[in-house]
Amino acid sequence: MVDTTISTISCSGFSFSPNPINTLHLSSLQKLCKPKWSCISFSLTDLSFPSPRLLFGNGPHLKTSYSPKVSSQSLSTIPVPSKKYEFLDGSSEVELRLQLGGQNIQSTRDIFVDANGTSLTIKVQHSGSLITLMETNHLFDKIKPAETIWYIDDDELVINLKKQDPELKWPDIVESWESLTLGSMQLLKGASIYIVGDSTEINQKVAQELAVGLGYTPLSTKELLETFAKQSIDSWLLAEGSDSVAEAESAILQSLSSHVRAVVATLGGQQGAARRAGKWRHLYAGFTIWLSQTEATDEDSAKEEARSHVKDGRIAYSNADVIVKLQGWDTDHAKSVAEGCLSALKQLILSDKKLPGKKSLYIRLGCRGDWPNIKPPGWDPSAGDDVSPSGF
Repeated sequence: MVDTTISTISCSGFSFSPNPINTLHLSSLQKLCKPKWSCISFSLTDLSFPSPRLLFGNGPHLKTSYSPKVSSQSLSTIPVPSKKYEFLDGSSEVELRLQLGGQNIQSTRDIFVDANGTSLTIKVQHSGSLITLMETNHLFDKIKPAETIWYIDDDELVINLKKQDPELKWPDIVESWESLTLGSMQLLKGASIYIVGDSTEINQKVAQELAVGLGYTPLSTKELLETFAKQSIDSWLLAEGSDSVAEAESAILQSLSSHVRAVVATLGGQQGAARRAGKWRHLYAGFTIWLSQTEATDEDSAKEEARSHVKDGRIAYSNADVIVKLQGWDTDHAKSVAEGCLSALKQLILSDKKLPGKKSLYIRLGCRGDWPNIKPPGWDPSAGDDVSPSGF
């Protein structure tokens, strides 16, 4: 099933981060910066209505995800202390070893382990009070709670968690920038990423962070166009208008569509090709992320706005695979937005692991505009044939 994902981030007393294919978690947070901005993330893999552009399988659905963030570096909360644990991925299960030195544990009855879905809480009884050793709502992926096993080995607490998806390798126990960049590389399988949205600057900043994290090539259609035309986009607009710029960017996107392992920042505004529904043929070659500015501040309003965008389809950006909602903007937090994008992409691909392969097939067949219902080889888009999807 082909889906779209949506995200948002906040720095004004709370923080949302994108875990697109699941529920929206909202938490209070100390103020991290003066400018107000937010990031809400959801995935349209669970929309409750059909979307003409996203019809695939049973149709997309919207799910949203807010997660607590005490910093821009992690989607999890590990209050005491941040990295005193060892982690091992053992194929069908993962093993977590937490040091208990200094906790004066008298018996196993002093230890409380609560594992559920993608959350894990570990507390110990110490001097009459409970101390939290680890608490996260964002394990790297889902587990089977009923099969959780834990025991004490010398001065270590050992917890074995059974993975829902044994094929997915966990880089770490929790979602973080580091684990997401490593995990995304195995999931993307070289597929490129395209950043779209009304702000060229935001697109470029986030694309740069993603490229650095993934080891991809950072590309900017603005820079490519200005190098080609030997003039700025602003002067080009004044001389020839937005249609000319959009056509030129569309040609650039066509040439980039066969590239792999690239993060492409596209032009924002009316002059951008991505703003026009008829120019998406080559954008479908990679995973597209819409950085959408919004006034939404909670789950319900963000979810409703997302539904509206995808349902009416009037905004071409709603064709994107992932939508990241931004309330305001702060350049210093571009990495947090990039982290949200990766979290959303991860959940999107895990919902349908054939997506990267389908993107590759779409490119090999010539980016004919038949995404996501790819037609058989030989299909002519100009003929308007209503051929059944190939099933690839």
